[in-house]
Amino acid sequence: MTAPQIVSAPESRRPLRLRLGRAPGQDQLDGAWWPYSRDLESEMSDLVRQFPLTDGHISRVVYSRPDWDTAPRTLTVEQRVITVDACPRDDTHVLSVDLGDGGRLTLLVVPPDFTPGQGEEALLAGSTAGNRHTAAELLHEVTDQHDADPADRW
Repeated sequence: MTAPQIVSAPESRRPLRLRLGRAPGQDQLDGAWWPYSRDLESEMSDLVRQFPLTDGHISRVVYSRPDWDTAPRTLTVEQRVITVDACPRDDTHVLSVDLGDGGRLTLLVVPPDFTPGQGEEALLAGSTAGNRHTAAELLHEVTDQHDADPADRW
């Protein structure tokens, strides 16, 4: 058995595009995250480093493998080891985030190639109270509609 890969995270380089809902566990999605690339090592390092401290510390992540080009098993970010697991055939476009306090968040992963309008709409939809769409349904709605004002839809 080989040892898990440990990747030291580079310094954060861009603002975090994350929007969390107000009541975790109450809706289908607890928020949405819009990474800049399909490099999970780099993007996860930014997410862990910039995650709002008021919402806890990330301790473990389970991701949908088709969303990413890389597949780390462990990350070390600011001297903390984060366990990273993949669901290889899962194409749900979600990231399940376990927090150090025992909480868990289900985040929509917005594709990095979305236009600014699509990305903002997906961030809003994934974090809106009362959301009942799956991540895949939500992404389909966002890409199927043209020039929609997110505030009017979600």
